[in-house]
Amino acid sequence: MAIPSSDTKITPFRNDRPTEGGRDMPLRALPHNIEAEQGLLGSLLRNNRAYEKVAEFLRADHFANTVHGRIYEALGRLIDRGQIADPVTLRNVFEHDDGLAEVGGAVYLNQLVDALATTVNVEDYGRLIHDLAVRRELIALGSDMVEQAYSVKIDPPAPVQIEMAEQKLYGLATLGASKNEFQSFEKAIATAIATAEAAYKRDSHIVGVTTGFRELDRKLGGVHPSDLIILAGRPGMGKTALATNIAYNAADAARKAQETGAYTSGAVVGFFSLEMSAEQLATRILSDSAQISSDRIRRGDIGQEAFDRIVAASQTLSRLPLFIDDTPALSVSALRTRARRLKRQHNLGLIVIDYLQLLQSTPGGRPENRVQELSEITRGLKTLAKELSVPVIALSQLSRQVESREDKHPQLSDLRESGSIEQDADVVMFIYREEYYLRLKEPQLNTPEREAWDSKLERARNRAEISVAKQRHGPTGPVDLHFEGEFTRFSDLIEDNRLPERRS
Repeated sequence: MAIPSSDTKITPFRNDRPTEGGRDMPLRALPHNIEAEQGLLGSLLRNNRAYEKVAEFLRADHFANTVHGRIYEALGRLIDRGQIADPVTLRNVFEHDDGLAEVGGAVYLNQLVDALATTVNVEDYGRLIHDLAVRRELIALGSDMVEQAYSVKIDPPAPVQIEMAEQKLYGLATLGASKNEFQSFEKAIATAIATAEAAYKRDSHIVGVTTGFRELDRKLGGVHPSDLIILAGRPGMGKTALATNIAYNAADAARKAQETGAYTSGAVVGFFSLEMSAEQLATRILSDSAQISSDRIRRGDIGQEAFDRIVAASQTLSRLPLFIDDTPALSVSALRTRARRLKRQHNLGLIVIDYLQLLQSTPGGRPENRVQELSEITRGLKTLAKELSVPVIALSQLSRQVESREDKHPQLSDLRESGSIEQDADVVMFIYREEYYLRLKEPQLNTPEREAWDSKLERARNRAEISVAKQRHGPTGPVDLHFEGEFTRFSDLIEDNRLPERRS
């Protein structure tokens, strides 16, 4: 029996923007396929178990025919309650539904079942319906973008409109797109074994992206894909310096692997610097590599020999797979868009953000307070880490309450506007340099306190403590590094002679 055509009310999309010839585009019906909707409903009415194949990605509002959407929704409710969904049980649901009456009432439900020869195409029908729904949403989004762009209102400005459009497009791209399903434990354990084997075969025995610091890599196992790592400290502790060193070490390891063909734990790095310019970051890395203070480089206070070292270092550094974005006040949605682009174009493997509190929440959002806004930002960064399967290192300021304590070692409770920072982070690390605080309280010469102070300063000189305060999949505790303020450089500490290991 043929299924009669239903009266589908479709709102046409009109392109009001004139063409080159000055004429309007003709009215066009929005994309839809009534036969596919009828075929899917008939399949589900005949075999309720087929509902499992489409329930995860298909919603009632994806149907172009609103009556079909109501039938699908009612059918799903019955199946979810463990009841049979067929023309008989659904007839009671639709007894007073004028829309169903217009297409034939209960007779129409029977026609849906009788006209179907097979139920094997149910998922194909569902995917087609979903695809057409996304196309209709895309048309609506495009129309809204055109209307908003034509608006003479100053707020929101064009860059914010672009970010809002990007966010909506991302939401549309993930509409109903559920690719992750249950996997057997056999498959999960095989993946775990493969990961362990890869770590075993590496000389460093780490599975994640290297930080470039032996003891820190040993504590963390490198920084892992999908992890959000918070690196926090008070001003002056060296957060940016450490983050820059990690970015350089990871990118340099990737460069060496590209040039030698060796297996590596390095990565292509995307560095989002919301505080410093790209030129300032480049100068820091150049200073470290050439072993010439950045202050001397900026002032040009260098001789021929130093200049030759800078040129030699710059030739190597220019081959680093390190990309810097120094856009100020960047939003999470804009950061996500740029990171996706870098992932697609250059196989991005590590994201560094300096720093968390300078990020803006998604345009269009209205958080009630700064704590809620920061919580939204950290959730967005964790989602980004999982989506791109890369580690995200985000720097964070600590609250001033650290300065009011006798013991200046940071604690998790010191995270400024903490909200969900601690909750969302997979790893939280603090930087603490006792030398910094000792120099703030230098006693006068020839006093009893001076000798004790000198002794403490000698032990703390050029030493930085990186405290792993939280780690979901590993131990916590301190790691000592060597710090050279002149070159803003961290390195491994050799205890017997207190000299750092030099980079090759």
